[in-house]
Amino acid sequence: MIVADTTRRLIGDLLLENDLISPLQLEEALKVQRQTGRRLGRILVKLGHLSEEELFDTIGSQLGIRQVNLRTTRLDPALIAAVPENLIRQYKLIPIKKEANKLVVATSDPLNVVAFDDLRLATGFIVEPVLTTEKDIDGVIRRFYELSVLDETMDGSETKETAGKIEAVDLDRTGDSRDNTGAVVRLVNSLVIQAIDERASDIHIEPQKDIVRVRFRVDGTLRDVTTFPKKFQSPLVSRVKILAGMDIAERRVPQDGRMLTRYQGRDVDLRISSVPTVFGEKVVVRVLDKGKALLSVDQLGFEDDNLRKFRYIIRQPHGMILITGPTGSGKSTTLYAIIAEINVSERHLVTIEDPVEYLLPGVTQIQINPKANLTFARGLRAILRQDPDVMMVGEIRDGETAEIATRAAMTGHLVMSTLHTNDAAGAITRLIDMGIEPFLVASTVLGVTAQRLVRLLCPRCREPYRPEREVEHFLAGAQGCGSAVLYRAKGCRYCDNVGYRGRTSIAEVLLISPPVREMIAAKAPAAEIMRQASAEGMQTLRKDGLRKAVAGLTTVEELVRVASAEERW
Repeated sequence: MIVADTTRRLIGDLLLENDLISPLQLEEALKVQRQTGRRLGRILVKLGHLSEEELFDTIGSQLGIRQVNLRTTRLDPALIAAVPENLIRQYKLIPIKKEANKLVVATSDPLNVVAFDDLRLATGFIVEPVLTTEKDIDGVIRRFYELSVLDETMDGSETKETAGKIEAVDLDRTGDSRDNTGAVVRLVNSLVIQAIDERASDIHIEPQKDIVRVRFRVDGTLRDVTTFPKKFQSPLVSRVKILAGMDIAERRVPQDGRMLTRYQGRDVDLRISSVPTVFGEKVVVRVLDKGKALLSVDQLGFEDDNLRKFRYIIRQPHGMILITGPTGSGKSTTLYAIIAEINVSERHLVTIEDPVEYLLPGVTQIQINPKANLTFARGLRAILRQDPDVMMVGEIRDGETAEIATRAAMTGHLVMSTLHTNDAAGAITRLIDMGIEPFLVASTVLGVTAQRLVRLLCPRCREPYRPEREVEHFLAGAQGCGSAVLYRAKGCRYCDNVGYRGRTSIAEVLLISPPVREMIAAKAPAAEIMRQASAEGMQTLRKDGLRKAVAGLTTVEELVRVASAEERW
């Protein structure tokens, strides 16, 4: 015990030497350690005196211990099984490689010599520690031991006893049973927990020829997470379908379902979709973490000029506001931010959505139900009889909905909705194509915002560079960007070696001015409306994106990824 305490104090000494903590903070953490017996570094992180990245960087650089990413490291199940489970769970160690008489183990506490001594005595190998995060170790432990139980107990089929709908699941309370059902429950729960912890918006469970691949969509892009042997495909897919109230016996047609969960006191809504493929059913789980705080208008990523125009538009008493962009461009987030901005007790706000993603206090929210013939159009008609001041329509999909929304905007209501168009001016012509008279569009639409989501460069590892000639045409026309220093992604532990962390929007805000209004009434093409708006000072998507690239927030590659060449790039 004395040896363990001495080695752990070395962490404090290293952090003090690097001015990352103060002596008072170290004294506070040591006091907590004496009371709880927890590791000093983890206590400092939990107290908020230190970030996990600072702790790991200090340990790695000062002690010369290399770091590994367990999510991208190929692990040997036989090697893990050769180490006593109690040691792995107690000390949070994952053996990753054996070299002659040396065992390389991943740990988040490389100074815990007691753990390495116990492991050496149990295996007979010299132990070489490498550094990784405790969260990644916990994920490997959960997946490996649940898979081991499944491998021992499964009979290749799902039993009828497990085929019951579960209304809600508490992810903080997993089963303790050591049978097939208990193991697969814990395995699926661990995937969902990992997805929530990693800010994933979707979980993809994808059957391949010989394996089952799991990927998470984080910040708009898919990342490989893990793979499972093919024999685990059926219990995994069946468990997810059971949770969603889907028919596990039907594997030939697509199905949809929903699962309500709680995790760390937060409500999480999971929307599940399955489709048959040549290698079996593929399942995608949309993760809606309702415990996450909704963004305010100030947090949407608008530049000052766009923010000023946007606020002017949403503060109008009546008319139509349109948010446009492809799927996954943050349109719903923007609508929710608008509602939060204008939601006051003197106003009656009503939304009709598909689905209702977040519950908003003081707002009447309606979810469409095609099976009950509750469509956007029918719901919108009903809303008009509910004495609304503000109406939010999740999406204008057809001419009937467009007409009702336009009439509502004409009769003194503020109407907000979304469209799928490439740019702001395209939303105007889309309404006209849907059969709305140009003079109605001109008199009701207040403004249109077109937006995309781009990944933010990781602030801890981004690196500057001078743009090469092949990207110069992207900088052409952007004021002050001609000889700018840009930044590119590098990758570090903080961003999971991706180079990006988080997202922000690039946007163009089309304010319907009198000249633009006249052009709309005259059925002017979208290109002419864009030229007029640009002459009036509208920043296009391209210019807004380039300003963020020059500011070091994102990269030119991200701008190319989220918008096609036809979208004025």
